[in-house]
Amino acid sequence: MTDPRHPLGTVRRDESGTYLQFERHLSHGPERVWRALTESDQLRHWMPCDIIGDRAPGAELVVPFWDDVAQKYQIDEPTLTGRIITWEPFTRFAWEWDDELISYDLAPNDGGTILTLVVRLGSKSPGAELVLAGYHVCLDQLCELVETDAPPPFIDADPSGYEQLYTAQLSGS
Repeated sequence: MTDPRHPLGTVRRDESGTYLQFERHLSHGPERVWRALTESDQLRHWMPCDIIGDRAPGAELVVPFWDDVAQKYQIDEPTLTGRIITWEPFTRFAWEWDDELISYDLAPNDGGTILTLVVRLGSKSPGAELVLAGYHVCLDQLCELVETDAPPPFIDADPSGYEQLYTAQLSGS
């Protein structure tokens, strides 16, 4: 059983690709959530990589995996590239990472924020259940960071339990 504060993501497939969607309700306003989504010192706690480059639509990005993450997961190419698609502070941030499209939408809600994450999988993505599990773990870490400023080390996060849940969800079990 999953925690109702952190529900499973959903999968949508159409002619343009496969999309994963998550929604999280956070008790802090969009400005705090925005910092967690966009600043390197915050990304370190919940994202497997940094985002380096200008913060503007069309800006090219360098996306290096953190050294400990690259080592733990034996990532052969620890630096990818990306590009910012949409940069609307405190509201919307969309960017391409390798061949995935990642979009964060923030909506104020009763003093907090509703964060919606949509990911369009790329041709190099390993499979929806694994990617869903990975983003779920990242979002759990992000929520912990925003809510407490004291998340556990990202490197200790384990997506295997979620991967099993998503495998069952995608197979219709």
